[in-house]
Amino acid sequence: MSAPEADHYNGSHTLALPDLSGAVPTSTEARAKRCIAALEDELETMRQERRGKQRKTTFYVSQGRAIRRMGVLYTNLEDLIAENDRRYEEGSEDATPEQDRLQCGYIILLQVLPWLHERLAQLDVDDSQDMLKQLKRGADAARGDDTSTLKDLIAAWINQDFHPPSLLKSDDKHAHGFVHDVCGMLLCPSEWDWGDNCVRAGIRDRMSDYIVSENSWPLFLYENYTVKLDNLEHGLFKSKILVQAFKAVFTSPSSAKEADRDGDGADILENNRRARRQLNQVKVKTCVASIINMRKVTSRSLAYVVCQVRFALSNISSWRTVDGDFDYEVFWSNVVDFFENVPGPVTQQRVDRLLEWWTRKIFGKNHREDLTPEVVSRMSVTALAEQRKALEDAAFDSE
Repeated sequence: MSAPEADHYNGSHTLALPDLSGAVPTSTEARAKRCIAALEDELETMRQERRGKQRKTTFYVSQGRAIRRMGVLYTNLEDLIAENDRRYEEGSEDATPEQDRLQCGYIILLQVLPWLHERLAQLDVDDSQDMLKQLKRGADAARGDDTSTLKDLIAAWINQDFHPPSLLKSDDKHAHGFVHDVCGMLLCPSEWDWGDNCVRAGIRDRMSDYIVSENSWPLFLYENYTVKLDNLEHGLFKSKILVQAFKAVFTSPSSAKEADRDGDGADILENNRRARRQLNQVKVKTCVASIINMRKVTSRSLAYVVCQVRFALSNISSWRTVDGDFDYEVFWSNVVDFFENVPGPVTQQRVDRLLEWWTRKIFGKNHREDLTPEVVSRMSVTALAEQRKALEDAAFDSE
């Protein structure tokens, strides 16, 4: 570069001196470009945070759909967490039945959502409250979906099985309940005879001698809708409409058609899994039991269905805790306590047999979930392998 050219270059690129503010002058265009770039980076960060939050919300809502079905129908999640904290600090001595029920609910909740306990410890208060809010949102949405499904199905089942003179309409809840002869019979407390005109009139007129409350087992819970007053446990929780409803909620509405079978069908969960894997077929919806990894009928899943059926038979049009003199929350607790709060081992055996009956009715006779390593170790394949190894060791030692 010649001297004139260097002088020209240096002169045309002389750095402007700062003004009184101390800032070096820059062009408007350069400042605008940098400002736009910074805003774009900020916007992308906000988008990523929003996508992450949306993914978390979707995950929590999806996971929450199992809570009402498997754990607690009415209890707040905060109450379950508080009871677990209380027990950790104070112990379980002198715990009330309600506190025992809450703690059992918390343990079941962690079985359904195994990640929850650790997540609660990691999150701050605001994030924890937001997570519980989204879980509750999913739980209530699932309960609402099941309520809507059973409202239509139960009306159809009653019309099909009982052939009432006045057909039950799913879109007219005011014609349900005790004003309808079949619904009234199924809702009638088991200690009364719905065929008695005085009983029907007393219930319908809400007379004090015929108070329908959660303190009675309604007839729809009993096998063949028949009760033995000298043995109230006989046939309890074995009715066809309960089996139909359970299948409709946890396996599929179409599987409810097989309610009369004694678990002699194929493994419904395995069939559902294989159907979803087959190619060139219409997409098969995953059943609820598969989604929540349910392999056995539990006391609380059964209590959930019991309350859903009772609501579907009643004449109230929106989900609520209290229906006249009937408290659904206490009724749910009564069903749970029947299974979880037993007086002794003899009763526990009957309860276990009842739940085994239910598991067979819903999921078939497959018992692969019971093939624990301990059980397998006592079977002939394992035994033969150990015998062969022992013979091999003996031969090696003899050499």
